[in-house]
Amino acid sequence: MSMFSLVFMRNAYLAGTFIAIICGTIGVFVIARNLSFLTHTLSEIGFAGAAFGIFMGWTALSGMLIFTVISSVIVGQMSVKQSRREASISAISALFIGLGILFLSLSNQTSSYATSILFGSVIGIASADVIRVAILSAIVLLVMLGLYRPLKFDSFDAIGARVSGLWTTGISVAFLVLVAMSVSVAAQIVGSLLIFILLTLPAAAARYFVHTVSKMIFLAIGFALIGVWLGLYLSYVTNLPVSFFIAAIECIFYFAALGYQRLRVGS
Repeated sequence: MSMFSLVFMRNAYLAGTFIAIICGTIGVFVIARNLSFLTHTLSEIGFAGAAFGIFMGWTALSGMLIFTVISSVIVGQMSVKQSRREASISAISALFIGLGILFLSLSNQTSSYATSILFGSVIGIASADVIRVAILSAIVLLVMLGLYRPLKFDSFDAIGARVSGLWTTGISVAFLVLVAMSVSVAAQIVGSLLIFILLTLPAAAARYFVHTVSKMIFLAIGFALIGVWLGLYLSYVTNLPVSFFIAAIECIFYFAALGYQRLRVGS
């Protein structure tokens, strides 16, 4: 039987493609703005949001979106200053991990359901999920297109952006909302706890190979697409978790990039 004869695999590949595109795009700015730690925290907040959504009888994605978007705005206001950022994020992360466990307990869901939220579930992706992922991805990309120039300026020349009078706080909050939406969307494939992989490693690897923002975005998208597509295929043929394969593939890209950088510097 062909892999694409299965509806859930077709859905997984479609959703995975959208996810890889937005993660590759957003990830370049996540790396530039040193927000990898925040991305990990939003994934934990997404876990709490998904659990809350299930507790309320909503979809997991709806709960994730509510929690991550609101939390990203709060974190953005609390952590404008670099000196406060890590402490603020750590406090919020601890709170939402506890809330996620509480909501799952109150909703009487099994441990397997918690596992699917944390690490993703390819089998659980329905056609309606693909449509929601496509719509949210389109929104993220359109807003990114509108913010591209000021966001690039603020991300790669923060001092110059402030001196020029750019509203950096507003840009930061808007970007955090986009990151929150990306976390919620991408969790459909790799789960809430591993989402930072797609939002950081492809972009982190790309910056060692190319040196313009546009090229970094395209290469990061390419790395993310390969990781998702190959990870889904390997998961299908081995019946092992797709998140493991995506994580392994993206780590290979990253360490290959480090090796390339060392050889280039050495030569």
